[in-house]
Amino acid sequence: MTYPIRPDAQPFAAVVLRFAGRRVPRPLAGLPVVDVTVPTDVDPASDAGRLIVLGTAAELAIVLARLLRADRLDVEVALVRRPWTARRARTGTARRVPLIRDETGAVLTRAGLWLPPDEARTVAGEAVVDDTQLFDGEVAGVRIEPIADVPGLRARVLTGPLRPRRWVTGRAAQLGTTGVTVVRDGVRASRPARRSTFYRHTKGWLRVQ
Repeated sequence: MTYPIRPDAQPFAAVVLRFAGRRVPRPLAGLPVVDVTVPTDVDPASDAGRLIVLGTAAELAIVLARLLRADRLDVEVALVRRPWTARRARTGTARRVPLIRDETGAVLTRAGLWLPPDEARTVAGEAVVDDTQLFDGEVAGVRIEPIADVPGLRARVLTGPLRPRRWVTGRAAQLGTTGVTVVRDGVRASRPARRSTFYRHTKGWLRVQ
């Protein structure tokens, strides 16, 4: 059952945001539930003190992007991907961690990838993390991950399993290229880009742990 949030209602201490009709775990019983089918469904719940997301990393990113857009990064946010994490999502404490976004306003919560476009085998161009060059030339791809502390993210060039590349940490990872497919938390962009930047927002988000 979905419990609507009236515009004139007092804010709830916690609201469950349910993606794809997932079952609400028992520890979350009694909390108001909002079914999210489009990103704007998140907005009426942004007055809650805590949002509990039943979904994936990509769906968590949708919620954070809406909070970023509404300037509501003071709302605590928990992700429940497995039922046994539900109790911690309701009772755990929140810690402010870096929020990693890109130039489109999308948020990165788990990992981003710069991959070759469909017609290419490599990413050709130059990438830097802050003042450190990540590559100049052609590479198989790049992986970018948020980290829990400043400077905010880390990135490395993708190579074979026997040739690991070092991680480079920084505030921003920037790419200029002849063409790249950007993947955010497993979701591929609809068209190739020539530039892409992931960077730490000026204010972090409150992750419930």
